[in-house]
Amino acid sequence: MKTELLPQYTQQLQAMRTDLLAQLRQQRGGEVGRADAAANSRDLAQGDWVQTDASHDLSVVLQERELQELNQIGAALARITDGDYGACTDCGADIPDARLQANPVAERCIACQTQVENAHGKAHTHAL
Repeated sequence: MKTELLPQYTQQLQAMRTDLLAQLRQQRGGEVGRADAAANSRDLAQGDWVQTDASHDLSVVLQERELQELNQIGAALARITDGDYGACTDCGADIPDARLQANPVAERCIACQTQVENAHGKAHTHAL
């Protein structure tokens, strides 16, 4: 890992975290939150519980995904602080800069990530 690139990755990761947190605040706060609550109340009162239940399930999945993204960003920032950023967490090989630029939270080289995805039946996904 080229140490001169670490400030760039730090800035990119911090911007990702800031954007994600702003998105979460916008989705869950203020007028949007009250409007959603009112709509859910109305839907339940009208007997549209199936749609409301499906919307709730989708919301939970999205919240879990957003939490996972925040955790990945935090872990990447911790690797920068610890001096481990850019090294594969499985084999220790350098992760190419092109991969880190495309996915700054990447914690594995392509070979190790492919093995993890194949082991979990998730080949060709956009995971770490």
